[in-house]
Amino acid sequence: MTTVKPFKVRISDEKIDAIRTRVAAFPWHEMPDDGGWDYGTNLDYMKEFCNYWVTEFDWRKQETRINRFSHFTAPVDGVDIHFIHEKGSGPNPRPLIISHGWPGTIVEFLDFIDLLAHPEHHGGTVDDAFDVVAPSLPGFGFSGRPPRPYGPRKMAAMFNSLMTDVLGHDRYIAQGGDWGGAISSWLGYDHAPSCAAIHINILTMRHKDGPQGAEEIAWAEQFEKDQIVQNGYRTQQATKPQTLSYAMMDSPVGVAAWILEKMHGWSDLTQGDLESVYTKDQLLTNIMVYIVSRTFNTASWIYYGRREEGGRILSAEGKRVEVPTGCALFPEELLAWPPRSYVDRIYNVTQWTEMPRGGHFAAMEQPDLLIKEIRKFARSL
Repeated sequence: MTTVKPFKVRISDEKIDAIRTRVAAFPWHEMPDDGGWDYGTNLDYMKEFCNYWVTEFDWRKQETRINRFSHFTAPVDGVDIHFIHEKGSGPNPRPLIISHGWPGTIVEFLDFIDLLAHPEHHGGTVDDAFDVVAPSLPGFGFSGRPPRPYGPRKMAAMFNSLMTDVLGHDRYIAQGGDWGGAISSWLGYDHAPSCAAIHINILTMRHKDGPQGAEEIAWAEQFEKDQIVQNGYRTQQATKPQTLSYAMMDSPVGVAAWILEKMHGWSDLTQGDLESVYTKDQLLTNIMVYIVSRTFNTASWIYYGRREEGGRILSAEGKRVEVPTGCALFPEELLAWPPRSYVDRIYNVTQWTEMPRGGHFAAMEQPDLLIKEIRKFARSL
């Protein structure tokens, strides 16, 4: 019998003080001051951000915020998986697993879980309630380290075991963006009918036959052009993650800069202002989870793991995800969506919604839009 253990996030004062000391002592060095964010994470913003980190950021307040939910750990395939389990309101909440990605953590969902589990608190009805399971991906945050790099397909198998073997759900829905979108795709492909439906706000998978027709070919060509300036981190983490980790595990400021660049580049901002969408506390809490758990290294392994699993191709035989699939297309998503004709060859798309605003981190950026979309999808099943 699998042992499910209650869990609380408790980071020692000594660890928090050590991080603050490292940030305060960072050896600032010259960089071009006229490039904005074009060269990478902006120097002036990083100095302002780190000053706030040292002088004002209250980890204990954020730790309390994280711990207001019920947390657990359970061994799955030899790895202790951490997860939030928020029981939904009403007599019949639907089981739902929500998966984050990189450089995210369960912090992405702190303002989202209550919307899912307790809609009556937010002007909704208990008929739309979900039993929410929000795990930390293996190697991320408060989950244990896998013995070697695992890709999203392996993680999907582990999450199916978590939902069925550990938590006893016969059927459930899966939702995710970033790596969570890939994991949800594999749940729908490999683990139906236990996984009864999926909802994704990113398209990470590809069809073996590639784009067909002028519109799809134009998308594919533009996609490759758009990714040229984004591929550096992805290539590094998919090929030599260990080398990168020596610097990152030693530098809280380095981790922050690496992650902030993505939050800035992948979000739907107003006039390039990162804090038009996020607060410093939100950004820092997500970053701190990587640092206090010492998981920057193992979190980057998923890129290596996917490469070993075969990359983005869903099926070498051209099969598709046949469970009902909802797609939410946020306009500033890093990985621009292809025409629906392409997506229909990979998924049984039953809901297709072009969102008015938002980017890569939808649950943080536009929780109200995403929650309406997920509720609509669940009602259609």
